[in-house]
Amino acid sequence: MTSSMAIDILHFTQQYSLYSTSFIFTIGAIGNLLNILIFTTLKLFRNNQCVLYVVTESIANIIQLTTFALVYQLPTIYQTDPASSSLFWCKFRSMIISSCTLISFSTICFSASHQYLSTSHVFYLRQLTTIKLATFLICTSVIISILHTIPFGMFLEIRSSVCAVFNQNMTNYLSYFYYPVLSGLLPVLIASVFSILAYNNVRRIVRRQIPIVRRRLDQQLTAMILIRVIVFIILTVPYDIQRMYTYIAKVNQSNLLYFAIVNLIGAVLGTFFNLNYAVR
Repeated sequence: MTSSMAIDILHFTQQYSLYSTSFIFTIGAIGNLLNILIFTTLKLFRNNQCVLYVVTESIANIIQLTTFALVYQLPTIYQTDPASSSLFWCKFRSMIISSCTLISFSTICFSASHQYLSTSHVFYLRQLTTIKLATFLICTSVIISILHTIPFGMFLEIRSSVCAVFNQNMTNYLSYFYYPVLSGLLPVLIASVFSILAYNNVRRIVRRQIPIVRRRLDQQLTAMILIRVIVFIILTVPYDIQRMYTYIAKVNQSNLLYFAIVNLIGAVLGTFFNLNYAVR
């Protein structure tokens, strides 16, 4: 009875993940492509560093959504998960997901910090917001994010048709640093602090002698980034907690029903997490 229920839950989870990921991929790809098109063609947004961050995030989001879609579509097409037999796909998908996650999250932090600096009443801080600095930060983020994927490529293995990290040191790193700090608390904290500071700056921006077009643009971009950060926090934190629990509790198939329930919860939270790459 318990085994049958667990199998039903796992089957439902698989179908849910397939359809939800396909839906998110569709709306996310359209939304991010529109972002790229709008921000790169309208003269109003040219030479704006914040727009460069938005476009970079949109590109990373498209790659991320495509990878997630393949992760759930390929098992349906081939009737088996390629990651359970292909070591290349096992490693490659995790490396892409990890790098795109860090690139996307870092650009959110850069956007928030840029808006704080560009709306500051301190002239020196406003001078720091240059295209050169934005390009440097983006290139540095991309390089570091790609280098960070090397451990995933080294420690991911296939055992008993399961693609996972079995090295204890790497598991500890994922449990106690990657999920709670690098892709959790750190970007959330940075983005939150700078978006709040930028919002406070914008509230006082009316007192400064700034052209009304520029003032409205700063207000719109700051409001957009503040909303993005709030959504980012809501969608990211629950998923990171679930992933930490999975690694720390060493959830496996020894208790099939428990494994199925945790898997279902992870799929639901994963859907919300993936919305990070679809909403902008």
